[in-house]
Amino acid sequence: MTNSDLFLLCLRRMGVERIYASPGSDWAPVWEALAGKHAPDSVPQYISVRHEETAVSMASGYARASGKLPAVMLHTTVGALHAAMCLRAALHERVPMVVFAGESIGFSEPPSPMLGRQWLRLLTDTGGPARLIEPCVKWSVGPNAPALLGHTIQRACQLAQSAPLGPVFVSVPTEYLLDPVTAPLPAPAALPSPVAPDHAALAELAAALSNAKHPLIVTEEAGRDPRNVERLVTLAEASGATVVEAWQPYYFNFPRDHALYGGIVAEDMVARAQSADVIVLADAVVPWHPASAVTAPQIFALGEDPLRSHLPHWSVPATRIIPGDLGVALETLVRLVKPRSTSARPLQASASSSSQASAATADTTFDTAAIARALNEQLPANGVLVNETITHRLDLLRHVRRLGPGGFFESSFGGLGVGIATALGVKHADPQRTVVLAIGDGAFHYNPVVGSLGAAQEHGINLLVILFDNAGYRSQRGDVITYYPDGQAVRSGRFAGTAIDPRPDYVKLAEAYGGFGERVSTIAQLRPALERGFEQARYRLALLHMVLPPANPTT
Repeated sequence: MTNSDLFLLCLRRMGVERIYASPGSDWAPVWEALAGKHAPDSVPQYISVRHEETAVSMASGYARASGKLPAVMLHTTVGALHAAMCLRAALHERVPMVVFAGESIGFSEPPSPMLGRQWLRLLTDTGGPARLIEPCVKWSVGPNAPALLGHTIQRACQLAQSAPLGPVFVSVPTEYLLDPVTAPLPAPAALPSPVAPDHAALAELAAALSNAKHPLIVTEEAGRDPRNVERLVTLAEASGATVVEAWQPYYFNFPRDHALYGGIVAEDMVARAQSADVIVLADAVVPWHPASAVTAPQIFALGEDPLRSHLPHWSVPATRIIPGDLGVALETLVRLVKPRSTSARPLQASASSSSQASAATADTTFDTAAIARALNEQLPANGVLVNETITHRLDLLRHVRRLGPGGFFESSFGGLGVGIATALGVKHADPQRTVVLAIGDGAFHYNPVVGSLGAAQEHGINLLVILFDNAGYRSQRGDVITYYPDGQAVRSGRFAGTAIDPRPDYVKLAEAYGGFGERVSTIAQLRPALERGFEQARYRLALLHMVLPPANPTT
């Protein structure tokens, strides 16, 4: 047995069921070990994809949807650099994964094996890939000796799943993988338990909620664990707290038809928060903007990493920081908060009534809101929405209401270009659920489209992709208008760099990879097209090209 066998067996023993890979020739020993040498259930399933960003983003979607730890294999140096943006996103999103890249440490000098001249001329940098990727992960290392490989893999799996969760990186020399195993296969190592929050601090928070007149709960990521949705509902009902989602919710956090749901709050968040006497930040990254704008009497910050240790600036004036597992914190608060004898007065009426009223009105304009309402009508009960839009996002979140716990994933944390693969990973985690990807045309161009659609075709991963095409970058145009309302660009109607023109025929991309595509440009076409899209997505990739008015009509 060689260390390439040990590599696979150690990962499987640590609970890794799948490897998402876009590797180079540095992984030949592992390919040999996968060629029928081991029983299928004794090593992880190897998922070959065609781009490093696709591999990491699929692993992220899989981890977020399944709660399981994935592994990723990348090509040395260049592959790691391709993956860097996605790894940085996983670091900020707290998505656990173990990521490996190959390298050479002997450069074919005897007695090292002959690995090829490319290792000295093309593929190496001082310090190796572990040094290159270090800023984008929580731990990055290259083992110093072959005998350390098994224990390094185990430690990587442990660290990825320790608080705060996140990606870890191990650079594995090809020379080590070729070597025979010289020590017994390590026994499975223990995985870390969730960190329990301080009970006394939670008791203080429970007392504050029990006595508050206008309590407010702000969240963005509570629904990372779908069980937290019910916990949050129970806590809100007991305390009478209004629950709002900040500008960029990353999961389904709270039922949007609940009487205590205050909506997705963007522009008026500061005013809403200033009216509260107790505020609970339940895994809220940026509860309001700017961070120092709200000075409520009591602000309690909960979560695995409430101070957001990877951000250079946070500055929320929290009066109490309570780190620890959010699920444990919510369960404890539910036990400690004294239920109110009368319903507390919400800070603002639920946003659901106005949304439902608008949904009941017949759509006459073909726009994002109309598409979102039609999508909401046809989305199956177990459907999942993955979002990689920017200017369309709030309409989608406000009108697509037929979602439940585990039914929504945001995929635009810090870098567009990951949405297709994230949706593939979510679907790969649970093939029985219908997964819909909403993506803007700008974000679509940032994605490694051919690699991601190729992975969908190769592995039979069926998605419904709804492509919002406004022929440009509306958010960038909006920034120019915001900063220079009377400037030359506004006066002349000339906004540099904001157009995607001429519009591509996106349908042909889906068809090139065995998928279904349809162009939709009128309100009359919308609902029938969605019906066909959902039907086709049962069997293959389906893409609906929504042709909207151009973001920069004068271009």
